[in-house]
Amino acid sequence: MSQTKFLQSRLIAECKLNNQKAQLQVYDMYCRAMYNTAYNFVKNEAVAEDMAQEGFIKAFQKIETFNEEVSFGAWLKKIVINLCLDWLKKRKLNVVSIDNSNIQVADEDDWEVDDSITMECINESIRKLPDKYKVVLKLYLLEGYDHQEIAQILNISEVASRSQLFRGKNKLKELLKQYNYA
Repeated sequence: MSQTKFLQSRLIAECKLNNQKAQLQVYDMYCRAMYNTAYNFVKNEAVAEDMAQEGFIKAFQKIETFNEEVSFGAWLKKIVINLCLDWLKKRKLNVVSIDNSNIQVADEDDWEVDDSITMECINESIRKLPDKYKVVLKLYLLEGYDHQEIAQILNISEVASRSQLFRGKNKLKELLKQYNYA
């Protein structure tokens, strides 16, 4: 076990004993990353701060259920993402509905974009996508989740996750075409 992994494991063990200094250290280690994750979904600084904070509170309340099958950071990120998705659902955003007719699956390796298109253009285009595609794209591309994990997070099938990624990718390509002709 690496030194860093050992120290982190020890820190988590202290958190399980409700050691507030250890909790503060864990918070300091992950607060920026959890804010960034939350902001990717809610696009509001104050709400992202709230979601990250709530994620830590929930994580420390449920830390005895953390079993180190995944890293603490991945476990915490899943909590924060679920809080964000719940927040979005409460805002009446339809983040997971899908029409299962004509399901097509994404080619997950073909994400090449013309060199002239900037990250700003890509982010702006992603913001214009329907929420059901935007969420899957963000989970897949930005957060690095696979379809099995996305299916669990959104409570949809893996086929639905792949299909939403395919459709989102195609809509994103259509939106990006406008920059080739600008």
